Amino acid sequence: MRLPELRIGQLVAKVPIIQGGMAVRLSTARLAAAVAEQGGIGLIAASGMTFDELRQEIRLARSLTKGIIGINIMVAARQFANIVKTAIDEGIDLIVPGAGFSRDVFALGKASGTPIVPISSWVKGAKIAETLGAAAVIVEGKEAGGHLGTDQPMSTILPKIKAAVKIPVIAAGGIITGKDIAEAIKLGADGVQMGTRFAASEESNAAPALKEFYLKAKPEDVVHIQSPVGLPGQAIKNPFAAKIIEGTVEPPVSCDACLKHCSRNFCIIKALIRAQQGDIENGLVFTGEYIHKIDEILSVKEIFTRLLREVEDIQI
Repeated sequence: MRLPELRIGQLVAKVPIIQGGMAVRLSTARLAAAVAEQGGIGLIAASGMTFDELRQEIRLARSLTKGIIGINIMVAARQFANIVKTAIDEGIDLIVPGAGFSRDVFALGKASGTPIVPISSWVKGAKIAETLGAAAVIVEGKEAGGHLGTDQPMSTILPKIKAAVKIPVIAAGGIITGKDIAEAIKLGADGVQMGTRFAASEESNAAPALKEFYLKAKPEDVVHIQSPVGLPGQAIKNPFAAKIIEGTVEPPVSCDACLKHCSRNFCIIKALIRAQQGDIENGLVFTGEYIHKIDEILSVKEIFTRLLREVEDIQI
């Protein structure tokens, strides 16, 4: 099987793979640039970053590749609009808003000519996004890591959204192997987004202890927690996740007001930072449903090599 190019507005990715934007600071410039260098689209996870930090990450990525670089940012973030404006000022190639829906972001994209590619898990949301000017839509199923917008599998949602819109549709959730990519393309996807596979890469900014934790995960270790942003989140069960589920997690003693709305049952930014830094006992470890399929940490180049080889071996 031969993979098609992925066209989003004027952007053309030779390989139709978008690397998911994983916060906090898992997908930074090094990972995004490595993916872009292989012909895919690399995303810097902007959630939890300061404006100056984001500028530095975008500039570093630009110094490492001439490929396509975008950002992912939670709509739930209080500084959402200013983060988007900062990225646009730095000439970012595209914006991927997630964990919520924003109408205003489309005006920012239109004014600057920056493609807006929202994440949606439902037909109505995708159709509204197209009407507002989305350049493409990422269709995320229940298999995805992090915040979830549905309890339905990607394979159920994607064909419905594909039939409802004319913009490119990108499959996300549960895509780990070349076979997974091929199956998504057969369902009608114009490309795929992969997060978990790249979280467990050499270029991922996760601490070594976190990467080793990924490799030990079993299917039964994947659980749902209730995030302070008001959405369920998919994570690997550890002592911290167990406390969230049991309702015994200690609420934050101070608050930076980083979210527009927050239940304050725990501080999600600090919990994600602890995990990224290697504290797997007290951090929140977001993951996709099929983390158990990953049994080794590979370079981005090797991941692409294997994925493309697996796709080429598939007969259609």
